[in-house]
Amino acid sequence: MGPIYINLSDARTELAQLGVDLSERQMKRAADKDAHGKRKLPFFVDPITGQLRIERGALVAAYRKLQVDAENNLQE
Repeated sequence: MGPIYINLSDARTELAQLGVDLSERQMKRAADKDAHGKRKLPFFVDPITGQLRIERGALVAAYRKLQVDAENNLQE
């Protein structure tokens, strides 16, 4: 199975299924570029529709990576 690209709304739903409830505004901020042209999540502009898209696996992987990093940084 190939990559599955989802839009902002679908990404928000996907995160909600993982227990991460974000508002529309929070999702938009994560997808918008900052002053340095960087996004918090790997969204890109679909060249055909002009909408922001993200690969579903990349979205989930970003959160998994943060979780692993947090676990590795635990103080004992």
